[in-house]
Amino acid sequence: MCDFSEYGVPSENWLEVSSKAPTPQLNLSIIESRTLANKQREKLAAEQMKPLASLVRMRDHTIPTRDESNLLARSYRSVDSDTTQPLPVFMYFHGGGFLSGTIASEDAVCSRIAVNTKVVVLNVCYRHTPEHTYPTAWNDTHDSFEWLHSHIEDIGGDPQQVVVGGISAGAQLVASFVLQRHLDRLSASRPPIAGQILMVPPLINIDCYGPITQKFKDPTRFSINQNRDAPIVSMATFRAYTDLLKIDNPDENDLRLNPGYASSSQVAGFPPTVCAVAGLDLLRDEGLLYAKTLAEAGVPTDVHMFPGLPHSFATVFPALSETKRWNKVMDEGILWTLSKPTATGVFEIKTE
Repeated sequence: MCDFSEYGVPSENWLEVSSKAPTPQLNLSIIESRTLANKQREKLAAEQMKPLASLVRMRDHTIPTRDESNLLARSYRSVDSDTTQPLPVFMYFHGGGFLSGTIASEDAVCSRIAVNTKVVVLNVCYRHTPEHTYPTAWNDTHDSFEWLHSHIEDIGGDPQQVVVGGISAGAQLVASFVLQRHLDRLSASRPPIAGQILMVPPLINIDCYGPITQKFKDPTRFSINQNRDAPIVSMATFRAYTDLLKIDNPDENDLRLNPGYASSSQVAGFPPTVCAVAGLDLLRDEGLLYAKTLAEAGVPTDVHMFPGLPHSFATVFPALSETKRWNKVMDEGILWTLSKPTATGVFEIKTE
């Protein structure tokens, strides 16, 4: 039986910073909420880009989709990276509840990664709700991966060193795609994925929590219950985001929707995986249990916990002291997966 509730006590740093946060605007429509969120995220990214802009080269790309639409993508490369040979690639998918996020809102994150790791970063802007429902974003992830490999030389990348990763909703897309790819259901002709970076990933559909709940002696300590009213993403917010996807009759056995339910045999042989979770996040425990499954199945797994902090805290409150560690986990995690680490078989949660 599991119990990770010790990580759910709000941290002093969170209580201090959150007390100074502006009051959220209520009674906005879905579109108004998305517009406001994108505006705020782009403004923050623009400010963070000031010291980074001269350090990266950015190029825009258009990715065609299976339904004859197009996605905007942007690549980032450090100005002092090696231009004489192909570089590893980090394919990045943003968070935002499948509702918000733009190319520009992720410029600072992707530029920082490119500068600190000297890999090429490909930032993909998949399509969002409410206009695009399930499985559009999942298909966009697959189509983008195919496009990347078809254009890998053009962006100066090494096809044998492609790491995929994302935050929140983006991490769910990555986890789902990596599992489907591993099960030979998608992109079977492409080289193996070198690693995956899962930051606060949702891994189980909101209507499919039955089986995982049984793993807790006291269900009230399960994070979806303990953190039901958590800041940033509460259960009500999670429900609203999920409902916009319009998933009909979700099935617990559908691993495309629920990669968190993959068995040890299904994940054996997975690429090295970094999984970061937040203690005050209702998604905490599904991330930890997925990482536990991977580690015990012999997958090189690096697990990081941010005790007492809510979902995607670093995106919303960059002034938090733990944001530096969040960035370090992403940057160093990419390099760690590329180092071909050896599995330990031990599930270890790192808190610092």
